[in-house]
Amino acid sequence: MILEFVSLPQFLIIQQMKYNELEKKIKKAGCFDTGKQMAGHPIWHSPKTGKDFKMSNHGSEEVATGTLNAILKAAGLK
Repeated sequence: MILEFVSLPQFLIIQQMKYNELEKKIKKAGCFDTGKQMAGHPIWHSPKTGKDFKMSNHGSEEVATGTLNAILKAAGLK
């Protein structure tokens, strides 16, 4: 049996990140907590996109892939 490794295109790579790592990343991009909440989730603002978006306070828990992509898009990082 011969195994062949094929490199995947960048867009197929699934990113995993914890909430506290995501918070550092979006802060570095200029996003900030507005001090408001929606259903217990803090509302953040991205000056790059002009959009407000929900984050979470789950700290060391992994962010679900769809949630991560939505937050990165709203923050202007994707």
